[in-house]
Amino acid sequence: MYSAAFLATIPSPDQGVWHLGPIPIRAYALCIIAGIIVAIWWGERRWEARGGTKGTVLDVAVFAVPFGLVGGRLYHVVTDPELYFTEGKNPWNAFAIWDGGLGIWGAVALGAVGALIACRRRGIPLPAMADAIAPGIIVAQAIGRLGNYFNQELYGAHTDLPWGLEIYQRFDPATGAPDALGGVATGHIPLPESPVHPTFLYELIWNLLIALVVVWADRKFKLGHGRAFALYVAGYTVGRCWIELMRTDTANHILGLRVNVWTSILLFLGAMAYFVVAAKRGPREAPETLRGKEDEEDTAVESTSDDAGKKPEPEEKAAEDTVDAGSSSGENGKSEKS
Repeated sequence: MYSAAFLATIPSPDQGVWHLGPIPIRAYALCIIAGIIVAIWWGERRWEARGGTKGTVLDVAVFAVPFGLVGGRLYHVVTDPELYFTEGKNPWNAFAIWDGGLGIWGAVALGAVGALIACRRRGIPLPAMADAIAPGIIVAQAIGRLGNYFNQELYGAHTDLPWGLEIYQRFDPATGAPDALGGVATGHIPLPESPVHPTFLYELIWNLLIALVVVWADRKFKLGHGRAFALYVAGYTVGRCWIELMRTDTANHILGLRVNVWTSILLFLGAMAYFVVAAKRGPREAPETLRGKEDEEDTAVESTSDDAGKKPEPEEKAAEDTVDAGSSSGENGKSEKS
């Protein structure tokens, strides 16, 4: 009976860290990097389709990504300080971002500050940029949730559903000591509470669905002025609320609810209010407004270079030949007179 039940569950990966010599290769970090790449790639395509200049999203990402990573870590540390600053804890672990622990709200908030700096430098509107990258961001979040799967973290309570997740005990291969993050599950020994709700998978699927909704609404209604981004935030927060209530990991509570639930509720209300108010700004931004001063200067330089490299048109060539012929006649006349 146990074997039959086990076959109906989702197995966990044996490990989440591999070593290339002395260098650890962490699945969590690889998932974050993959998500960032996808978000930038898709954001570039959407930005160009809206009339923007190629390469702009990458330029913005140079500011937004580092700001976002710092913001995500800060949010995690501030909302769960007991993990790092209580007795017996190592406060330096607050900087160990590779061990997991990024708060999406901090990442979006501080990432937006970085994006604002970049957009102002280029002279382009931040809301339009936010609309272009919104679907890519939530897909990046979905990919990032796979990192939680490899880390065996952020799961729910016990379940008998066929898609329950088995959480294996991991041990340090060298010492045999328990090591949930860096160890290896050699014996596939499940934790007592296994199988559990794979909340990482629930959020992954939810995020992909919201990405589809944002793309559909954006195409159908020509969303602009930050409305596509607001729709992403509203959609994501709805899912985050019910998924957060299923999780069993340590979290601080306010009035009986996890902090992230309250954050989701407030952001949902704010996003919906912005979605309604921004509709009064009219249709989507005109393509020419997405090209900043640097883009115009680059275009002017390219046009000048193209004009300089062009061959004379037939009429111009004929005019030049006429001038040359007249000059030759004048010179011949002078020679005869002399």
